[in-house]
Amino acid sequence: MKDNAYNRIPMWEHVTEAEWDDWKWQLRHSVKTLEQLKQIIQVTPEEEEGVRETMQGLSMSITPYWAMLMDPENPDCPIRRQVVPHADEIYVSPNDMADPCGEDKDMPVPGLVHRYPDRVLLLSTEICAAYCRHCTRRRAVGPNAAARSGPYPLELAFDYLRSNKKVRDVLISGGDPLILSDARLEYILKNLREIPHIEFVRIGSRVPVFLPQRITPELLAMLKRHGPIWMSVHFNHPKEVTKRVKQGIDALADNGIPLGSQTVLLRGINDRPYIMKKLMHELLKIRVRPYYIYQCDPVSGTSHFRTPVAVGINLMEKLRGHTSGYAVPTFVVDGPGGGGKIPVSPSYMISQDKGMYTFRNYEGKVFTYVEEFDLEREVAPRRGRKPSEAPEQERERNSSETTHKN
Repeated sequence: MKDNAYNRIPMWEHVTEAEWDDWKWQLRHSVKTLEQLKQIIQVTPEEEEGVRETMQGLSMSITPYWAMLMDPENPDCPIRRQVVPHADEIYVSPNDMADPCGEDKDMPVPGLVHRYPDRVLLLSTEICAAYCRHCTRRRAVGPNAAARSGPYPLELAFDYLRSNKKVRDVLISGGDPLILSDARLEYILKNLREIPHIEFVRIGSRVPVFLPQRITPELLAMLKRHGPIWMSVHFNHPKEVTKRVKQGIDALADNGIPLGSQTVLLRGINDRPYIMKKLMHELLKIRVRPYYIYQCDPVSGTSHFRTPVAVGINLMEKLRGHTSGYAVPTFVVDGPGGGGKIPVSPSYMISQDKGMYTFRNYEGKVFTYVEEFDLEREVAPRRGRKPSEAPEQERERNSSETTHKN
């Protein structure tokens, strides 16, 4: 048997390559206990406390694939920090909220969030391949949440969608919908496709990053049967774009699934401009279009991940004009309490006065743009044209006057 790095971990000493590349094996052998974690990394006292204190809430679960990407010696490793609980999670800031996006109050039926006029969020499961420590939905995901609430009653959501003809766009999320079996996910897609007014179906997932082995020929064939389907994939750091992830993303793209990325701005992980730019470039190289950078939501226990909003604005300043437009996502803040996504960007307009706009570009150079409409009001009288008269009208008037004179 080939000596793979994971075979050096005692609990995976005899794992074969076929087993390692099986997504169901990966889930069955996820790292969930402190004893397992200690076989992989040098656990710090703060991490040990975090693991113990979060067991009744958003407990730890890490796929073996992702665990092998973690730096075993560096607790500041960006891969490690995203999934290993930390004592900082115990602290609840005065600004923290259990449901910062206000999803619960916008649920007409359980598991369906209807905030925007023509689109909804369908929560398909409480389970993920691994649990991000910055998760905005941590009140409602994980095995503990699943045990409390039970499976979402999808038929109620389908009934609501059938009766609401304004909805044309459905984002399937969770948890993570790609953690479902092919049959369960197909059941959801089939029901959505049978509703005539639903035009646009999206899947939001981090499985292609946490568990790229899930992208199987069977899954791809099923998704293709119910296409077109778009997919938003959650990437946070360039180290996540591995050769194995690229294989899965290539397979999705080759099967006609357009891909966008969603990134959460995280202190000490991706809050440096050079890291964020590198991530955006790596995404474009694998045919993933950067879509959103989110300000980290004020969800309970995540204040150690949050940056000032100004950090996000500065990141956009360092991207816009300094790299390809395709590599520039939209930076958004979710209005706390249910305000929805609010785009935030640097200000490039310096002043505006009577149709004259003064802008600065990405280099800080200043330019003035004059609107033609206001210019016409000034020059038209000197040309014998009424200010509101279009050139075609002027030609018709001149022709009429010439005919009359003749």
